Amino acid sequence: MTDPISHPATEPVDPMAPAQLRLELDQFTANQKAQFLAHTPVTNLVETRSRFIDQLLERLWQHLGLAAHPCLALIAVGGYGRGELHPLSDVDILILSQAPIDDKTGSTVSAFLTQLWDLKLDVGHSVRTIDECIKFGLDDLTVATNLQESRWLCGNQDTYRQLEERLNDGSFWPSEQFYQAKLDEQKARHARYHDTTYNLEPDIKSSPGGLRDIHTLSWVARRHFGATSLLEMSRFGFLTDAEYRELVECQDSLWRIRFALHCELRRYDNRLTFGHQASVAELLGYQGEGNRPVETMMKDFYRTLRRVAELNKMLLQLFDQAILNKGTAPEPLVLDEDFQLRGHLIEATKPALFQARPETILDMFLHIARNSQIEGIAAPTLRQLRTARRRLNRFLIEIPAARDKFMELVRQPNCLQRAFKLMHRHGVLSAYLPQWSQIVGQMQFDLFHVYTVDEHTVRLLKNINKFSDPANRDRHPICCEVYPRVTKKELLLLAAIFHDIAKGRGGDHSELGGVDAYEFCLQHGLSKPEANLVKWLVNQHLLMSVTAQRRDIYDPEVITEFAKEVRDEERLDHLICLTVADICATNQDLWNSWKRTLLAELYYSTQKALRRGLENPPDMRERIRHNQQMASALLRSKGFAPRDIEVLWQRFKADYFLRHTHKQIAWHAEAILNHDDHSKPLILISQKPTRGGTEVFVYCQDKSKLFAIVVSELDKKNLSVHDAQVMTSKDGFALDTFMVLDPTGKALGESRHQTVRRALVKALTHMKSDRKRKRPPYKLQHFNVKTTVDFLPTKSGKKTMMELVALDMPGLLARVGSVFARQHISLQAAKITTIGERAEDFFIVTNQDGEQLSDEQQAQLRDALIERLEKK
Repeated sequence: MTDPISHPATEPVDPMAPAQLRLELDQFTANQKAQFLAHTPVTNLVETRSRFIDQLLERLWQHLGLAAHPCLALIAVGGYGRGELHPLSDVDILILSQAPIDDKTGSTVSAFLTQLWDLKLDVGHSVRTIDECIKFGLDDLTVATNLQESRWLCGNQDTYRQLEERLNDGSFWPSEQFYQAKLDEQKARHARYHDTTYNLEPDIKSSPGGLRDIHTLSWVARRHFGATSLLEMSRFGFLTDAEYRELVECQDSLWRIRFALHCELRRYDNRLTFGHQASVAELLGYQGEGNRPVETMMKDFYRTLRRVAELNKMLLQLFDQAILNKGTAPEPLVLDEDFQLRGHLIEATKPALFQARPETILDMFLHIARNSQIEGIAAPTLRQLRTARRRLNRFLIEIPAARDKFMELVRQPNCLQRAFKLMHRHGVLSAYLPQWSQIVGQMQFDLFHVYTVDEHTVRLLKNINKFSDPANRDRHPICCEVYPRVTKKELLLLAAIFHDIAKGRGGDHSELGGVDAYEFCLQHGLSKPEANLVKWLVNQHLLMSVTAQRRDIYDPEVITEFAKEVRDEERLDHLICLTVADICATNQDLWNSWKRTLLAELYYSTQKALRRGLENPPDMRERIRHNQQMASALLRSKGFAPRDIEVLWQRFKADYFLRHTHKQIAWHAEAILNHDDHSKPLILISQKPTRGGTEVFVYCQDKSKLFAIVVSELDKKNLSVHDAQVMTSKDGFALDTFMVLDPTGKALGESRHQTVRRALVKALTHMKSDRKRKRPPYKLQHFNVKTTVDFLPTKSGKKTMMELVALDMPGLLARVGSVFARQHISLQAAKITTIGERAEDFFIVTNQDGEQLSDEQQAQLRDALIERLEKK
């Protein structure tokens, strides 16, 4: 008889085993992501996750025997206490006891927490008695806030009730004290984000207008009114039904983005970084080509932040009146039949003023522009404005009386300083101008445009206002000189409003915006010449910055062409103010002394050309003689013989004396005449800032790799090259000048001069630069800039002008220089411009015979550059 086949017994699954619990948690999370992609309401997902964690914690609590403890309770606090859990949210818990726990219980509590950590849950925990909770809560606002949102999970309910009684005692953070503390906390948080909702990589939770602003409203309402939800706030009368629905809608929108972000991350974070914006947009279902999904998502996101920020400000003002002032508002001061001033806030005297006569909205901002006592809008009036804004059945611009008031407003001296920012914040510009409503929240997925189009424009207007303040003369000397003499400043302001208004529509935004601006001007009663000036400014608002930064402004032909486009000094004055304000409003790190100097030189050179008359070009030979005579006088005063000076200068080409000042020429000549061994490189570094940067002059026998080696060494020293004049003497010596800035956009500190000089001498002596390739900065890894090479037409036909656009990777110029060397290209000059993640560089080159590149040579150079720069 044979034994039956035996099967190994199946091990029963322990439902409380860490591996099993982890599997449950992973499956639940995966299922939630699937439900999210299937468009399950995010509110359901967040609440369901909270309930799932509730049940998980209760099971563990029971399993470890903690339920048997007579006075121990498990409490959810913070966001978990509110019942809001996203996939990576912290699970904040309080293990509460009536008296200090013994060692045995402490050991069991430790085992409980260890199991939670083993499950890879981000647990924030505290183990405290009721007395300790009150003590720590009184000392720490964050602890007090977390306790206020506490929720009993399991354990002894009486222990939790005792804590609630102590928390609701009037001595624990009285509502007046709590309100002021939360207000100060919010101000500090907003300041960390520069008080703007528009950050390139915003924090969904903490940015102004983010979830924390909604939480702040809830915390204050809970503390003062006992309202435990947004719905209860509306029942207390501090939220209208419409405001309640709007806050819920905004919270839902922010939750969806946060939930999608947490689905993409491995570790907790609420920052919507460049690296995750595209994938979050895809999860949320945004579609389109290129960067369109990201830009559309961010536009919706920024608009949501704006709505929350406005509601937050209005409701906190109402809380302030209810909690702090308690009906002790000062008597109003009548301004006119429609408005009065109460304290420092303007308020409407009639409850439906804006709905009955929408143009009176602009009357309110006229009062704000004229009256320095007005610091803001009273909450009831702001509520009325929000209601009227939503119920408008046409744009304000369609009302003739509103158009007259708008033009009256832009002609007010203080409209920029006082009115426009508030008009933007409260949606009045969008309600007035249909084109403005389209750019609200319009972002561009790059590192150059720090702000959305609407925020950038408001900052541009603010910058223009600064030009009227003499205190800004050091930072903006030309504009502070020019702006006061601009007779019709409203034309400049209208050009500023329209300069980017067509972004996001497709096509050339300058051309489209110019058409809009022209029609606007005629519609508002301006003359055709005035409308044409505004249109021209919008069309050409980039002309001056492009010419200064990407053209050879020391070439008389460049100045003549620019002056022909500008035509007269009135246009030039308007354009310099618009250009500087635009640069400063695009990115606060863009403006530096180098750009200021470039624009100043272009402005004054153009002004001279216009005053001289474009039919009378400058005499180049006279300029050469003047520079030589002035430089010679300086050198003779230092004891140099005229014959030695003359012999040296006979080695230099005429172009050298045109492109350098007499002081530069004398500085170079003195060092070269004192240089003993001309087989060794000579490096000069300017002691004082030159044109806002540091001038590095290189004199040595010219070789094909010289440019590549110099820029490679400068890059290793963390210096950025912004301009290069590359020249060769008649006997084959390089006379190259590099204008460099340090990482802060300033001239090189004198303490570093010797280190840089030694490095360049060593590299040029051995004609090689030992260089390890740097990894691109983290932010650049998320951008893809296609390398393009374009050749521009020239009048002289002697040289070739080339524009290069590429990703601004480390060592870019060194790579370009190596290609020039291999292709036997002779570089004459370079203008280096970095625009966020993009390098937009301009080069003047010739072939090895000193002639313009042929079509074939251009094609070969283009292919070689693209191949070299696209190579990872």
